[in-house]
Amino acid sequence: MKRTIAIKLNITENQHLDLFQLQKTFSGACQAVAEIADKEKEINRVRLHHLSYYTLRQRFPEIGSQMSCNAIAKVANALKALKKKRKINFKENASIHFDKRTYSLKEKVLSLFTLQGRIKIPLEICPFHASYINVGTFKEAELVRKGNQWFFNLVLEIPEPVQKQSGKILAVDFGENNMAATSSGKLFGGGAIKDHRDKFLAHRRRLQSNGSQSAKQRLKRISGKEGRRVKHVNHVVAKEIIDEAIKNECKTIVLEDLKNIRERIRGNKKMRSRLHRWSFDELRRFVEYKAQAKGIEVVYVNPAYTSQTCSKCSSHGSRCKHRFVCPNCGSQQHSDLNASQNLLRLAMSADIATGEVNRRNVAA
Repeated sequence: MKRTIAIKLNITENQHLDLFQLQKTFSGACQAVAEIADKEKEINRVRLHHLSYYTLRQRFPEIGSQMSCNAIAKVANALKALKKKRKINFKENASIHFDKRTYSLKEKVLSLFTLQGRIKIPLEICPFHASYINVGTFKEAELVRKGNQWFFNLVLEIPEPVQKQSGKILAVDFGENNMAATSSGKLFGGGAIKDHRDKFLAHRRRLQSNGSQSAKQRLKRISGKEGRRVKHVNHVVAKEIIDEAIKNECKTIVLEDLKNIRERIRGNKKMRSRLHRWSFDELRRFVEYKAQAKGIEVVYVNPAYTSQTCSKCSSHGSRCKHRFVCPNCGSQQHSDLNASQNLLRLAMSADIATGEVNRRNVAA
C-alpha cells in the first residue's frame, strides 16, 4: 500500500530562488500541455505525450526531457481526476512533480533537479517519517510551496500489514450532531465542530455582502482555514475509532454506505447548506486507510431505515433528536447508538455486508 509523508525542507536563499524559478517554468509547461489537451480533447497520457512532447521541448528546452514527461503526466492525472471534462489552468505556484530520475534520497540528503543543476538539501527526518522510510520503497513525489516554505511530499510503497483473521465486529454510525457512534457504546460529539462551521459560514457571508477591497483580502486570508480545522478533527476522530476497534479486539469495522446521499435528500436552503458542509466522506476515507494500516477490514452496509428500526426487536420506532423510543418493546436508547447496533446486526446477519434491510421487520 502507498503512504505519503510531507518533509519540510530547510533550504538556503539561493536554493529557494532555484526552486522558485523551476516552479514558475514547470507551471508554464503544464499550462501549455493543458491547452493542447483542451484543443485536442485528449486526456490519455500516452496520446497526450505524442501530441505535446516536442512542443514542450521547443518552448521550454531548459526543463529537459524528463521534466517535460513529468509535466505531461501531471496534466494527464489532473484531467483524469476531474469528474467533468473541462479546461484546467495551472498557476505559477503549482506543485512540481518529481520521479526517480529527477530526485534521489540517500543518507538523509535530498538531491533535486533545478534549471541551474542539481541541488542537495540535508534533511532532518523525524521518527514518524523514519518509520515509513526504513520499510518503504520510494515512488513519485510532489514539491509544494506554501508561502516561503517548501515541502517535499514523498510517496512510499510499504508492505501490506497482516490481515486479522479472527475477532469481533465494530459498527460505526456517522452523523452531523454526533460525528460517530460505535456499537461498543462510544460517542464522538460533533457539536463543537458544527458550531465552528456555522461561525465560518456567517463570517464569510458578512464579508461577501460587504464587498470592499479589505473584505476580499480578509476572505483570501481565511480561505481554507475551516477545511484545515475540520480535517484535523476528522483525523483525530478516525484515530480514536481505530483505537476503539483495537481495544475491543475487532477484525472488521462496519461503515454505512452514504454514497450519493446529497443527491437523494431533499431539503430547504439551510438544510442543503448543512448537508454539503458535512465532511462524512473525508472521515470515512481516514477510517479506511488507518484501518488498513492496522490490518483491520472495512466493509459497508446499506443504512436504509437503521435510524428508524429498534435494535432490540427490529420494530419501527420513533426518533426525536438523540432519543429513540420503540412502541413495541418499550426500549429507549440513544438514536445514534441504536443505529450503530442495527448496522452491526446487518453485518453479522449477511454473508457479505451489503445486504438490504429486512422491510418486513421494519413494518412489524
